[in-house]
Amino acid sequence: MDIQHRNNVRVTGEGPSTLIFSHGFGCDQTMWSYLFQHFTSRFRVVMYDLVGAGKSDLSAYDREKYSSLAGYARDLNEVVDQFATGPVILVGHSVSAMIGVLADRLSPGKIAAHVMIGPSPCYIDSGDYIGGFKLEDIHSLLDTLDSNYLGWSSTMAPVIMGAPGQPALSNELTNSFCRTEPEIAKQFARVTFTSDNRQDVAGLTTPTLILQSTEDLIAPIVVGEYLHAVLPNSTFCLVPNVGHCPHMSAPSACSEAMDSFLLPWVGTHVR
Repeated sequence: MDIQHRNNVRVTGEGPSTLIFSHGFGCDQTMWSYLFQHFTSRFRVVMYDLVGAGKSDLSAYDREKYSSLAGYARDLNEVVDQFATGPVILVGHSVSAMIGVLADRLSPGKIAAHVMIGPSPCYIDSGDYIGGFKLEDIHSLLDTLDSNYLGWSSTMAPVIMGAPGQPALSNELTNSFCRTEPEIAKQFARVTFTSDNRQDVAGLTTPTLILQSTEDLIAPIVVGEYLHAVLPNSTFCLVPNVGHCPHMSAPSACSEAMDSFLLPWVGTHVR
């Protein structure tokens, strides 16, 4: 399997440690264009497309393999093995934050740290846990997506992006959603919004930076607070931002928080 072709892997930058950027639902690696260049003078930077997104090899998509986030986690570990050097820090947006957690659990010790941007271990409210959505809300969302993916994308992408006063970003996210092959997007949405990774994150000792927008429809602040409580070596940072994509709409705030967190991995091959 040609992993570079399968995941459209792009490597840039130079440094003793590797940052691997993994995008969220409906996106591809181009969504990192506002953030990644800040790090290329100090880190090896690896970006890739999840299978089914961007310029990945669509022929590699297997509905059974990708019926859970574990399939994407195995792919991520293969990207790490082939393209990373030195300590590896995963930068995961949204669902990719949980893909990173699963990759970490599958290969303990392979990942030195996580940067989670807008993460959520479970989107559905359950008992005392608040994920931000009722079960019926998720079912309604998925039913609408199934019946009219392009219409759903055009309506929801601007809501997900938020970023008032930055309409170009909403257009960029809408176009990204609409470029995604609908049948693949429908399955990935179902996998994403019905997954429950609370047991996977609980007690994970890998150092983690949680970046959460102050206003986020998809991952509200209470979810970030939950993750901070169950991840014993986590740092919680609220980014002044409206929307689910602060790496696009508030990149300077994100890079500033990341700079402080990443200091142990700059200029040394070992922590």
